[in-house]
Amino acid sequence: MRIAMLSPIAWRTPPRHYGPWEQVVSSLTEGLIQKGVDVTLFATADSVTEGKLESVCPRPWEEDRTLAPKVWEGLHIAHLMEQADRYDLIHNHFDFLPLTYSGLIRTPMLTTIHGFSSPDILPAYRKYNGRTFYVSISHADRHPDLDYLATVYHGIDLQEFTFSNRPGNYLLFFGRIHHEKGTHEAIQAAKRFGMDLVIAGIIQDQQYFDAMVAPELDGLRIKYVGPVGQPEKSRLLSGAFALLHLINFEEPFGLSLIEAMACGTPVVAFGRGSIREIVIDEKTGFIVGNLDSAVDTLKRVGQIDRKDCRTVVEERFTREQMVEGYFRVYQRIYEKTKGKAVK
Repeated sequence: MRIAMLSPIAWRTPPRHYGPWEQVVSSLTEGLIQKGVDVTLFATADSVTEGKLESVCPRPWEEDRTLAPKVWEGLHIAHLMEQADRYDLIHNHFDFLPLTYSGLIRTPMLTTIHGFSSPDILPAYRKYNGRTFYVSISHADRHPDLDYLATVYHGIDLQEFTFSNRPGNYLLFFGRIHHEKGTHEAIQAAKRFGMDLVIAGIIQDQQYFDAMVAPELDGLRIKYVGPVGQPEKSRLLSGAFALLHLINFEEPFGLSLIEAMACGTPVVAFGRGSIREIVIDEKTGFIVGNLDSAVDTLKRVGQIDRKDCRTVVEERFTREQMVEGYFRVYQRIYEKTKGKAVK
């Protein structure tokens, strides 16, 4: 079976630091290639893969602001669609826009819905519901108007994340700096608990950073280290006392949660969106409802067996499990559209 894997082009595939969608695409692509599946990755020209790479955009537009995003995204999607008949399946990770081509091509299209950025995008998903195929990344992130073939959780390469059985001496916020992700809440929790906080991630909302984060930074107790890629990511995660995920939105998945748990680091999170599908309360961390509870719960983090955190990821969130989940979906689509199973 020939798969065309359509990645976003905001960041490289795999990303140098931030880029969760691109990271998932890379992990899935490389895992499928190891399984012997014929995969062509459509991504930026500087992307890295063991398979075939197709590209028109030279670099990620987030890293080169001379590139007009709409122009290069349009060219990127069209580059695949103009040769769609070379493939048995298009696996779309580019949100709703590629769906608009689905009535113009004969190749089946599977879309992984990596969360809904706004209710405004739902008309596109509704229109192509039933004409194309959808996968959700958590049960919580499903929309009642849409039909899904499966939920496939994200998976990570465990070899990239070093397990540590010893709790660290700092708390960690790891993610985009934005009100949604609760950076300010993490700062308040750390200050009230009396433990240092390391903040890592891209500044997605500069106004929020300037108003709610920057005034709290002292370079010692509360410090911002910027975007972090491997191997620094693994070092930060494994060295933390706990990961704070005090979010202000319905989390579609939360890749940093399983990355932290893979390193043995418990998670303290508000129970919104998919959190209860990822964190096992009182086993791999604590699910809380407000800031007061988060501060109180941090006193109990030492009760968590860090080996349990790693074990849960090994059992539920590995790259291999993600690959197998998607391969089963591919089989179902192939049987529906070709009348026979994938070879």
